[in-house]
Amino acid sequence: MSRTNLDTRKKFDLEDRLVKFGGEIIFFIRTVKKDYEGQYLCEQIIRSASSAALNFGEAQAAESPRDFRHKCKIAVKELKESRVNLKLMQYIEYGSIELRIKLLDECEQLIAIVSTIIKNSKSKS
Repeated sequence: MSRTNLDTRKKFDLEDRLVKFGGEIIFFIRTVKKDYEGQYLCEQIIRSASSAALNFGEAQAAESPRDFRHKCKIAVKELKESRVNLKLMQYIEYGSIELRIKLLDECEQLIAIVSTIIKNSKSKS
């Protein structure tokens, strides 16, 4: 089961939110059926959700504004992959419904936040 409540954690620490999202994905996949399909989707979503956090971490040490935007764009791409994976699992009714709904909402919020950061970064350049 989930270690944190996605709705009550700090909203201002994006790195923490991305890390917790990746962790919550791991808790979620423990509720997914361990057949071929479930195993395939679970392996994919672990990679994409954790990659979003890792790329955002790299962005914070970027060598230039362009490098920063590039790493953030990769994080958004990985979050979008995670979103589609969650929607696929929703369609085939895999995993905890309650946690999947919370993860989809958090994923949408993270996509919006990181996309806004990219947009604002472009306007500052």
